[in-house]
Amino acid sequence: MDWLGIGVLIIGIAFMVFVIMLIKPLNKLSGVFLSLKSTTDALPQQVTDITTEAKDTLSTGRETIQQLNNQMSELSPLFAIIGNVGETTNKLSSSMVDITKEMKENTEEGSTFIERNNLEGLYGAITLGYYVLQRKNPQQ
Repeated sequence: MDWLGIGVLIIGIAFMVFVIMLIKPLNKLSGVFLSLKSTTDALPQQVTDITTEAKDTLSTGRETIQQLNNQMSELSPLFAIIGNVGETTNKLSSSMVDITKEMKENTEEGSTFIERNNLEGLYGAITLGYYVLQRKNPQQ
C-alpha cells in the first residue's frame, strides 16, 4: 500500500468516527423536528378555532351594542321629560321665591305700620281671637 492508500484509509476512519459521533445529536434533532411537526400540525385547527371564537365574540358584542342603542333610544324621551320637569320645578321655585319676597316686604310694611301706630296689643288680641275661633270651628 502506498501513501495515498494509507491517507485515504485514515480519512475514511476519521469520517466514520465523525459519523458515529453525530448519530446521537442527529437523533435528538430529529426528535425536535418531530415534536415541531406535531405542534405545527395542530396549529391550523387552533387558528380556525380562535378565529371562530373571535367572530362569535364580535357578533355578540355587536348585538349587545345594538340592544343598548335601542334601549337608549327608548329612554331618551324619558330623559327629555325629566329635563322638562326639572326646568318647570326651577321656574316654580323661582316664582315661589318671588312671592315669598313680596310677602316679606308686605309684612315688613305692616310691621312698621303697627309699630308706628302702637297697635301691637290690638294686633295680638285680634290674632288670639282668630286662633280661638279656629279651634272652636275645626271643620273650616
